[in-house]
Amino acid sequence: MPTHETYAVEIAGLKRDLRLFEVKPGLKIAILNILGDTELVQACAKALGKGLRSVKFDVLVTAEAKSIPLAYALSVETKKPYIVLRKAYKPYMGAALIAETLSITTGEPQTLIMDEKDQSLVKGKRAVIVDDVISTGSTLQGRRMIMVKAGAEVVCEAAIMTEGERAQWEQVIALGHLPLFTG
Repeated sequence: MPTHETYAVEIAGLKRDLRLFEVKPGLKIAILNILGDTELVQACAKALGKGLRSVKFDVLVTAEAKSIPLAYALSVETKKPYIVLRKAYKPYMGAALIAETLSITTGEPQTLIMDEKDQSLVKGKRAVIVDDVISTGSTLQGRRMIMVKAGAEVVCEAAIMTEGERAQWEQVIALGHLPLFTG
C-alpha cells in the first residue's frame, strides 16, 4: 500500500492523520473525511453542541454528503431538526430553491438545492449552517443564499474545522483550524 503525506490533528480529544491532497499545482489541503468515523462524528457533535448552547436557533442546515453524519449527530445532541441541501435535483423535490457555488476540493461549480418540503421547516426560522470544513466560504455563501430565498435567518455557522490563511473565520464555531500547504 502506498504511503501518503499526512497532517496530524487533534479534534475533540481524538487524534487523526489527515491525508494531504493536491487541489492545484503547488497547493495541498488536509482532507477531513468523517464518513464512517462514528467515534469522531459523535465527539465533534458533542463539542459543537456545547459551543451552540448560547445560540438561539431552530434548525440545522448542511449540504450533502460528507457533513450529513455530523448534522444528524448534532441534531440528536441539540434536539433540533436538520435539513440537507442536495447537489442534484430529483423530480420529487418539487419547486426547489437553487444556488451555485465553487468547490475548492474539485475546482468545479457546485449546485445546492433545497427540497420544496424543507422550505416550510426553515421559513421564518433561525438557522445554523453546519459543515465538516469551511475553507473558501463559497459553499457557505451558497447555503446562505438559499436560506435567504427560503425566508430563514442564518444566526451562526458551525464546523469541525476551518481552513486557510486568508479567510477570516472568527464568527464560526469550530473545533480547530487547518493550514493550506504550499510549495
